[in-house]
Amino acid sequence: MTHPDPEHVLAHLTFWRKEISQQLAEWIEHCEGAVAVDRDSKVVWISKPYLEALGLSRQQDALGRHILELTPHSQMPEVLETGRPILLDIWTVRDRSFVISRVPFKDEQGQVVGAVGFVLYESSQHIQPLLAKFSRLQAELGCTRSALLLARSNKYTLADMVGHSAVMQQLKRAARRAARQDSTVLLLGETGTGKELLAHAIHAESARTGKPFVAINVAAIPDSLLEAELFGSAAGAYTGADRKGREGKIVLANGGTLFLDEIGDMPLSLQAKLLRVLQEKEVEPLGSNRVLSVNLRVIAATSADLPRRVADGSFRADLYYRLNVLPLTLPPLRDRLDDLPSLCEFILTRLGEKTASRPRDIDEAGLALLRGQRWPGNLRQLWNTLEQAVAMTDSDTLSTAELRPLLPNPAPPAPAPHTLAEALAATERQMIQAALAACHGRVVAAARQLGVSRATLYKKLVQHGLGEA
Repeated sequence: MTHPDPEHVLAHLTFWRKEISQQLAEWIEHCEGAVAVDRDSKVVWISKPYLEALGLSRQQDALGRHILELTPHSQMPEVLETGRPILLDIWTVRDRSFVISRVPFKDEQGQVVGAVGFVLYESSQHIQPLLAKFSRLQAELGCTRSALLLARSNKYTLADMVGHSAVMQQLKRAARRAARQDSTVLLLGETGTGKELLAHAIHAESARTGKPFVAINVAAIPDSLLEAELFGSAAGAYTGADRKGREGKIVLANGGTLFLDEIGDMPLSLQAKLLRVLQEKEVEPLGSNRVLSVNLRVIAATSADLPRRVADGSFRADLYYRLNVLPLTLPPLRDRLDDLPSLCEFILTRLGEKTASRPRDIDEAGLALLRGQRWPGNLRQLWNTLEQAVAMTDSDTLSTAELRPLLPNPAPPAPAPHTLAEALAATERQMIQAALAACHGRVVAAARQLGVSRATLYKKLVQHGLGEA
């Protein structure tokens, strides 16, 4: 058996490589259109048909420009990032649709040095059904995005903030002033006081209403995932990353408002990147060398003592100053007990709507019992308590019997009064408890509210087992 001469085989392969390369270059030059970019996505060559498709007349109008400037939705940067071709895609420009391919160029070491995209053919009758389906899907996606945008916008307004107490009226006035500006807002207050609701309301009252409202709870996301969730990631940025990359919450909020709940729990490693967003209005996705410009307003919230965290080094001082431009403090429920009847009515109405049933009522005894609580969980705890009471009883009116077992350290229910004296004593006890709750335990103020002397009230406290002799 005669073996072929190696030099002859090599010369034969070299000839065909040159021939194929030459013919491929000629085909690309005269195909429906083609463009080549370097490693930085800058255009280094473009064919005349491609120029015409873009509405340009001279190559100088395209050379050296970033491909995304010419075609904003181009996938060429993805080809450069991944080193993998995109063999079939549909490119729509100026009411014309083309079937295109994009392939990477690699050097002898296998490193990507550029990419070329070329048009296979313009849409014809053979692909019209596919294009029609594609157009329908695009329209449906547009409707879905609009619905999502609407859902993210104006979820709550200041009218949804229940309460007419002096402290709430002052907070609403401050919130309206903040809404008229575009500065960063920092919401302070204990957990469960309604910080996210207030953030929604400020957004709804601002010039950004109708734009996205995107919320993220910093404390609820593991540190290892928070960067990608917030800043986004390039394709293949880390093991398990989305093949096509991922837009972060910052980019999704572009044009609107980004709400960062529990900002005090943000890791130090990410605080510098967030500071850049606030200062430069720029975001750099994880694993990417591209910097994206964003236009958004940031509302941050925390139940932590940020000045103390700045002092102990767990929170950057420069970021704190950037966030603390318009600080608003939400009062705890125990400091706005005048709003308790309105809050209970609002919550019970919403629970009735949720269960498609008639809203429950709450009597004065039940309200007096609720006023005597410290409410460490604030509005969230109150909602939970009332929801439990509604779920566990069929009574149309909630009172102490339904509410006391759901409160911390419940006392045994008092026996029902059988005589007028017992009924009067029970009423007196409830009135004293309500007065003490309203006056935050201050006996002198409670006595003044009840219209009795301090000495008389002290005697009544001992009589009803509410104080010591």
